[in-house]
Amino acid sequence: MHLNKLLQGLDYKLVKGSNDVDVQGLCYDSRKASEDFLFVCIPGLKTDGHQFAPQAIANGARVILAEKEIELPEGITLLLTADCRQALPLISSNFYSQPSRDLKVIGVTGTNGKTTTTHLIKAILEEAGYKTGIIGTLYARIDDTEKVLGHTTPESLDIEEFMAIAKQEGAKYVVMEVSSHALDLGRVDRILFDAAVFTNLTQDHLDYHQDMEHYKQSKLKLFHQLHEGTGWFAAVNTDDPYGTDFMKAASPAYTYAVNQEADVRAIEVDSNLKGSSFKVVTSAEEFKINMKLIGLFSVYNALAAICFALHEGIESATIKSALEKVSGVAGRFEQVDCGQDFTVVVDYAHTPDGLENILRTGRQIVKNRLITVFGCGGDRDRTKRPLMGKIAAEWSDFCIVTSDNPRSEEPEAIIDDIVPGLDAVENSHYAKIVDRRDAIEHAIRLARPGDLVIIAGKGHETYQLVKDKVLDFDDRKVAREILKGLPE
Repeated sequence: MHLNKLLQGLDYKLVKGSNDVDVQGLCYDSRKASEDFLFVCIPGLKTDGHQFAPQAIANGARVILAEKEIELPEGITLLLTADCRQALPLISSNFYSQPSRDLKVIGVTGTNGKTTTTHLIKAILEEAGYKTGIIGTLYARIDDTEKVLGHTTPESLDIEEFMAIAKQEGAKYVVMEVSSHALDLGRVDRILFDAAVFTNLTQDHLDYHQDMEHYKQSKLKLFHQLHEGTGWFAAVNTDDPYGTDFMKAASPAYTYAVNQEADVRAIEVDSNLKGSSFKVVTSAEEFKINMKLIGLFSVYNALAAICFALHEGIESATIKSALEKVSGVAGRFEQVDCGQDFTVVVDYAHTPDGLENILRTGRQIVKNRLITVFGCGGDRDRTKRPLMGKIAAEWSDFCIVTSDNPRSEEPEAIIDDIVPGLDAVENSHYAKIVDRRDAIEHAIRLARPGDLVIIAGKGHETYQLVKDKVLDFDDRKVAREILKGLPE
């Protein structure tokens, strides 16, 4: 693409070289630069992209978009703009010919439930015969094409590239998780959303957002973006205390709930270790759902998907068929079954509300004791650590506090932040085991017939972040290995 066409709509200054060049690709990671690429120097939270311009040039980049003048060799074009992070969505959209214009894009935001909700929406759309792409925590996927992009919501360039692939593959819909970071940092500024879904809002990411108001306002941006298009749709969980704010941002919005009247409501809810059942009630009809997914939180995720599907005109029989086929989502209340006479569950819950949801569900379905293994991530919101300790102690018979992804922090220091919450609960019983594998093994060896062991925090993750190392670690794999090693 010619550079002038690529930069259309961008306020920039040509400082060096020529703008009469063809650009073969874009990148913000210098390692991904290739011949005749444009490299965008994004100032990050920890590193500054400007210092990697020489590496990008060595790999073939011929155009540099920066916020400040830097020394470059002859033959390289240097462009200056006020904000490279804001520029990236615009030029990415230009490079891939604005693919979201030709797709129906559904954004799902909220603290918890985004991954499951997007998968349920995808399942319903595909049951109805629509090819659907998905972008989120686990991957970006369309048919057999899958990319693991490293963020709940990837950078704008990665989103545009995947949407172009989805369009080329014949997709009609793309459903995506939209994080507060992505909204705040402008990663989805050029995406034309046709629908927005709000799941819930509870404490998370306050290391970045500082307070709940800023966190909420970041999430609301998704709903404000709907007004840039026509024929948009919004679905809001009105059982959530923040639901009213999201309804106002996208009025009129369709509502879903369990505890109060709504456009789509679930009644007669029942959940056990085999799944969940409930009746869906709307102004037009009622129908029963029997899912394999467990817990009240799964019912809310299903209601969000149902609300969207009914608005799209998909018949209730198709919705029912799709939801009842879904066996689970990786790392979301995922059972590890090796024939043992107790239950082991791995879940991604890493927020106070998320942990309480799964432990409350566990308490409802366990026959004997509830044993919880959990920790908190390093370099993240410290204020939620004692909260999670208190929640774990309140709902569990026994807790094992361990490492999650400690990152640059000392695991023992993180555990020390959690312990006051555990101690705040009278008669709480817990152990501190820093090594996560040892903690999981301790929990499994403690378990007796009818017990439930919940391993929380990492879910689908196949790694552990310790200092500057990425270690191979999968809670499900570790639990399976330990279970297989138990005496007959």
